[in-house]
Amino acid sequence: MNTEVISVTPETTVEELGRLFVDKGISGAPVLDAEGRLYGIVTENDLIRQNRRFHIPTVFRLFDAFITLEGTSSIEEEIRLMSASKVSDICTRQVVTVAPDASLQDVATIMSDRGVHLIPVLQDGKLSGVIGKIDLIKGTMGEVQKQ
Repeated sequence: MNTEVISVTPETTVEELGRLFVDKGISGAPVLDAEGRLYGIVTENDLIRQNRRFHIPTVFRLFDAFITLEGTSSIEEEIRLMSASKVSDICTRQVVTVAPDASLQDVATIMSDRGVHLIPVLQDGKLSGVIGKIDLIKGTMGEVQKQ
């Protein structure tokens, strides 16, 4: 677990976030509100997703109606993400967290099963650290070296 956590706020701009990731060599950061509570998490994937191509849905005409083969809500979501200017617009709000006493195996299982790569560690509702993929690798290496 990394206890020297670099965090951002919901008001951090997307541009500032990108610069922070590059300057600090990090791939994600917890998003904390003004009271220091966990608001969300933002990763490189969120920034990359913002710059992807816009997918125009297939539409066909049936009599006098136009029918979209894909839901309009996904189109609205794509537009929202592509036009985002603040971290609050692109961060994940449903954050998977663990307690400080979570085992290496538990964290690895969560990362694998849930497809997350950065997990905030909360103690008494406050952020005490983050666990990234590299932390798991280091932990595994430590286990191998002990044997």
